[in-house]
Amino acid sequence: MVTSRDVARAAGVSQSTVSYVMSGRRPISAETRRRVEAAIEQLTYQPNAGARALASQRTQVIGLVVPFAPGVDTTGLLPFIETIASCARAADHDVLLVTADEGSAGLERLAGRSLCDAIVMMDIEADDARIPVASALRVPVILIGVPDDSAGLHCVDLDFPLAGRMAVDELAGIGHDRIVVVGHPAEVVKRDVNFVRRFHRGAADAADARRVALHVVAPVPPDRAGIEAVVEQVLAVGGDRPGVVVPNSQAVQPVLQALLDRGLVPGRDLSLVALWPDVAAEAVTPAVTNVSLEPRDVSRRAMQTLFQLLDPEQEPPSELVQLIAPRLTRRRTTLPPS
Repeated sequence: MVTSRDVARAAGVSQSTVSYVMSGRRPISAETRRRVEAAIEQLTYQPNAGARALASQRTQVIGLVVPFAPGVDTTGLLPFIETIASCARAADHDVLLVTADEGSAGLERLAGRSLCDAIVMMDIEADDARIPVASALRVPVILIGVPDDSAGLHCVDLDFPLAGRMAVDELAGIGHDRIVVVGHPAEVVKRDVNFVRRFHRGAADAADARRVALHVVAPVPPDRAGIEAVVEQVLAVGGDRPGVVVPNSQAVQPVLQALLDRGLVPGRDLSLVALWPDVAAEAVTPAVTNVSLEPRDVSRRAMQTLFQLLDPEQEPPSELVQLIAPRLTRRRTTLPPS
């Protein structure tokens, strides 16, 4: 079996240098790194996870708690999971997935059995019963989301209040004096997932500042009949040329289709702004004016913060809450300025 000592001998460096190249914990010159990586490839070296864990008191595993519950947009989870896994592998760590329905017991199992070095939690509720448990664990915990009380845990998320303000400002700026927000499924509203309230707060603040009427249609059933009923409510309260905001990513395409089925074309008969990733907004017809969700930027910042907390030689971020700014991109579903 090839060992790190064999790699060091082939590269002409010390065994500790091989370790630093693989962990990224010390700066190594480009030439030395090249020699070590070439030796690793030549010898097809794979570090022994068990031996490494015993030597370092580390598992080299990151626990990721993901939501798989009613109302959750599982497709929207993929950019988060992919980016978190990619960042972990770049730092020579693996990712262990745990579903959020395990609640606090899942967190205690991860930490209590020494299954991971740190935990990333998603699907954070405004008043989340897992937070007190997470804050008492002996491993670092990062929240993707901002609860009402984070109990001293670091949080990274999109700036949802800013996203709400941007969507309403865009519609008010092109002349809409009546704006309708298409809300979320009943399960999401009932659980009080943190980003829903934060987005609505930002939208309401912008509507007050712009002196426009703001209506929220919720909950939004996920089936076709439910979407049809929601669109009827939107048209009833929105007037002749409503401005529509859809922060519920799962509802964007069904709402768009229901409008088109009625002969109403966003960008001609009304305006529609979605809280949606750019790739999704560009892929439909007509292309949707969107406030971007930035899932990969959020995930990268969360992992950067996590590895700062894991490295005793680095200072943790001074701010407990880090918010990633969204971007608004005008496409074809908004009217020209009046």
